[in-house]
Order: sequence, then C-alpha cells, then structure tokens
Amino acid sequence: MLFGNDRTALRRFYLEAWRKLRANEALEPLERQVAEVVSEHPEYHALLESEDTLAQDYTPEMGQSNPFLHMGMHLAIREQLGGDRPAGIVTAYRALLLRLGDAHTVEHHMMECLGQALWEAQRAGRAPDEAAYLDCLRHYGG
Repeated sequence: MLFGNDRTALRRFYLEAWRKLRANEALEPLERQVAEVVSEHPEYHALLESEDTLAQDYTPEMGQSNPFLHMGMHLAIREQLGGDRPAGIVTAYRALLLRLGDAHTVEHHMMECLGQALWEAQRAGRAPDEAAYLDCLRHYGG
C-alpha cells in the first residue's frame, strides 16, 4: 500500500499534486491522476490549498463528506476500469455512460455501489463481493 495508514502523508500527497499542477511543475503519473481528480472538484480546491486540512476530521456527524475519501473513490474506480477488474466493470461502466452521458456523473453513481460493497465486506469481515458489486452497477437506478 502506497501510504499505509498514514492519513497525513496521503493527504499531503493530494495537496502537493494539486500545488504542482497549479505551478505547472512536472507531475509523476500518480500525481497526475490525483491532480486530474482534484481539478474535477472545484469545491475542494480551497481545502487542498491549506495545510489545515491535513488534520481535519470529516465525520458524518459533522454533516460533511470526506473529500479525500470521495476523490480516492474516483481513483479506485478509474483503477478498476483500467484493468477491467472486477471483470465486467468496463461493460457496466459503458452501459451507465450510455444512459447518463457524463463520465464524472457515472463515477459518482458507481461510488454508491462501491461504497455499499466495501461497507458490507467490512461489516462481514470478508473481501468485497465482486459479483454483488457488478450486479449493483448493472441495476443502479441512477
């Protein structure tokens, strides 16, 4: 795992990738991927321009979503699509794209299914059920 359980290092990576993009500095491939996702989320730009966000907690009780979790899920979905893993996710993605017409919107819908699959796996203490995840994508009401 790239950052292990070091939340601060992971967040700092996001901040640095965003800073480098804005400064027109060279980006490593993973930095480019992160900066691209950040670019698609202007609502997070100010957060990623402040060191204060490194220690910020984002809990449901606070009434706000975790921007790092949100952007990380975009990256996870793109990684899944890049390798068609689980097998069939590209087909499910294309079907959603035909129906919804916008890749970013499709990823947001996919996050619902991915989040559900991860939550159920964590609750049951097992690996995510890929078949259930794909089924959710195929039948998503979006």
